[in-house]
Order: sequence, then structure tokens, then C-alpha cells
Amino acid sequence: MRNIGFFLLILLTTQILFAQEPEQGKNEISSSSELVLQASTMPGLKLGFTERFYFPFLQGESALTKDNNISLALTGEIAPISLNGTVEAVWTPIAFFQLTAGGRLGSGWILDLSGKQSYGIGLIKADANGKVEHSGKAFDGLLWKAQAGAVLQADLAAVIPGDWNHAVARTYHEINYRGYTAASKGESWSYEDDNGYPGENCNGFNYYNNFLLGYQMPIFLNMAALIAEADLYLYDTPDRSKWGDDLIRWTFGLLLNFSITKKIEIAVLTQFWTRRNFLEPDWQDLYYRYRTLDKSNPVRLEFFRVAAALTMKL
Repeated sequence: MRNIGFFLLILLTTQILFAQEPEQGKNEISSSSELVLQASTMPGLKLGFTERFYFPFLQGESALTKDNNISLALTGEIAPISLNGTVEAVWTPIAFFQLTAGGRLGSGWILDLSGKQSYGIGLIKADANGKVEHSGKAFDGLLWKAQAGAVLQADLAAVIPGDWNHAVARTYHEINYRGYTAASKGESWSYEDDNGYPGENCNGFNYYNNFLLGYQMPIFLNMAALIAEADLYLYDTPDRSKWGDDLIRWTFGLLLNFSITKKIEIAVLTQFWTRRNFLEPDWQDLYYRYRTLDKSNPVRLEFFRVAAALTMKL
């Protein structure tokens, strides 16, 4: 599972905030560069650089089509346990609708801190006692992903103009395929923090969506938003309902975005997530396919983390 919280922080603070795309004239290509430093109360630190290009495309005279464009974002990221490159194209054929496509390629290594190991990438198996066992070496495979999605978005200020009328709503839906080149069909693998479910990945298709309801303001706190995210494995594994592999994983958050200067912004995201309840008292040590979901009380909601992203526009 991708690092959903940090991905969304970047997405929200650089692309979807309607008023923050660079100024561009008719038939004029523009670009922007940004450096993003991400941190979290859970293990997670990442530095990324993004170069974004805007190409006017099928622009019209109406308010719904005058800013039509195709944007292309190229990003490089480095973390203490991984290295990634991503590309994403977004076509805006009309103000309230977008189509997206992109991909990702990365790998990782093992970091040993005072005897505690963090695994950037590797296979996950069960040992003779059914416990979790990590198998892998640094850069022994590549994690790749290809995705396609669609966006519906609305801004009240488009109907009732005004600096204080930016009540915004947005929903994004994506189908993606993720694969680890060192894994065979049905083998489990781990990448980065796996959003709290380490090692519960297999090569295959996945569904992801997010919903945002927010308010933009022309002040220091320039946006506050509520966010809900959901993802679901679309591939099948034998008896997957036994450990809850067929359940949607939800994350809920409050996003606050602060405009420090015209070129520096800080986004802070406080998140809660759903966690599965298992019958085994030692479930955390067990290989995930050996766990048994508590069908009478399958999930609980608990605090996840506070994440922050510092964005510098270059």
C-alpha cells in the first residue's frame, strides 16, 4: 500500500487547490518547481522535488473551459529506506472534471537503528512457527505502479465570486496495478511503511479513492479540510475473508494548510484510521494470513498520526 497520507499532502498543496496553479495566458506553456519535506509522528521522513508543466489544451471562452490544460508532474523522492520516481499527467477538459494517469518506480533497503530494523522493501513469509519473516536485500527488486483515475471537484466561488467564497469539494477515484519484481504470483511483500499493514501486499490491482470537503481563505491559514480515504485490494487470495483482506481500509483526517510566504507553505494532517480486530492474542507476530478476524467486532477506529509537509516553491 502506498504512503497515502504523504501522497495526499503533496497532491492537495500543489495541484488541486484551485487558486494556486501558476498564472498562464492563452496558449502559453508554463511550469513550476517545488521542494517538499515530509515528516510524521510515525516513522516517516521524505524529501521530494517536483517539476510541473502546464500545457493549454482545448481552451474555450466560457468559465468552465477557459483554463483547460494538461499538466505533467515529474517527482523524485528519497527517504531513509527508499528511493522513488513518479510521473503523473492530469487532463482538465472542463473545470469540474479531470482525468489522471501516472506511474511510479522505486526500490529500498534495510536500515538498522540500534538493533531495530526498518525494511524499505522485501518479501514477507511465514516461518516454521507461523511468525512473520522478512526476506530480502537492498535493491533486490523494483516496486512499480501504474494508475488511472478521475476527479470531480467544485468551488462555490466559481458560482458566487469572492475571496471568502471558496468552499471546495473534491473526490478522486483510482484503479492501479502494483507489482514487486522479486515477488511471484501470490507472494506477499512489504514496501516502506505499507500504511500500517506491513507485508500485506501482492502483485495485482487495487482501488483507491479520497473525498475532500474544505474551505479556502485569503489569510495565513489558507485552507482547512476534512478528508476521507479508502483503499481495497481487488486481487483475490484464498480464504481472504478469514483475516479481513476483503475489507476496505479507511483513513480520516483534518488538513490545515498555512501560507508562510508566497513561496513557502506548511500543511499539517491529523489522521485516524480503521484497524482490524483479531481473535489471536499474539496476532501482531503472526504472518497475516494466519490471523482470524473477529467477525462480531471486525474493525475499530484509532489515532494514526500527525503528518506535515513543508513546500518550497522554487
